[in-house]
Amino acid sequence: MNAQGPAHQRREPGRGIYLLPNLFTTSALLAGFYAIIASINGQFETAAIAILVAMVLDGFDGRVARMTNTTTAFGAEYDSMADMVSFGAAPSLLIYTWSLSSLPVSEYGQLGWVVCFVYTGCCGLRLARFNVAVGTADKRFFQGLACPAAAAVLASLVWVCAEFGAKGEELVVLAIFATLSTGLLMVSTFMYYSFKDLGESKKVPFAMLLGLLLLLVTTAVDPPKMILIASSIYAAAGPSYALFRWLRKRNKRTTPRD
Repeated sequence: MNAQGPAHQRREPGRGIYLLPNLFTTSALLAGFYAIIASINGQFETAAIAILVAMVLDGFDGRVARMTNTTTAFGAEYDSMADMVSFGAAPSLLIYTWSLSSLPVSEYGQLGWVVCFVYTGCCGLRLARFNVAVGTADKRFFQGLACPAAAAVLASLVWVCAEFGAKGEELVVLAIFATLSTGLLMVSTFMYYSFKDLGESKKVPFAMLLGLLLLLVTTAVDPPKMILIASSIYAAAGPSYALFRWLRKRNKRTTPRD
């Protein structure tokens, strides 16, 4: 008899999953799911805050996995599924229930949910493209606006409007523009800084530390407005940088040589 025993007695060690990073992912998924429930119940401000909470939790899972060396293929796929709920379905449903559902079908047909589906579809395409490019793309930059950043624009927009008492049916044009623009930016080829290399070095410049401190203080003073401003500036950074590069190349071609 074999020293290791019969074949049926030999068992391969079970495959487990790492708890800590997947706990953050599950928490982000829970926040996104709660945002959907709050949107259905008409609690728009609560839904917007839940989406932003999911964004913060989503930012931790990847960093925790890299710091603890617990990055797995399962975790990456699970993170994408959670992102699809928290930053794809939840923001589009929030915008639809808050504003676009007020569009009369007799005049505009199904325009409201079609616009929201475009955003959701773009989010799915963005996640699929990101997963395919993992390991080959420069991790310092994203191709296209990241899904959490797009969701932050929509969620903070609803939060700010709720604080001012503005109703969604009065801001349909703004809602359509914000939803379509963020959706299309997600599947664009514009380059965005990912901030993933921050924290990898033990030392950071003093100016960067001071800037982060000022950002935290100003955000704490008025969270909804500051998040809306910061996320909108970040969303506009991609096309703005592309325009800057195009103008610089054009000037180089038209500048006469001595």
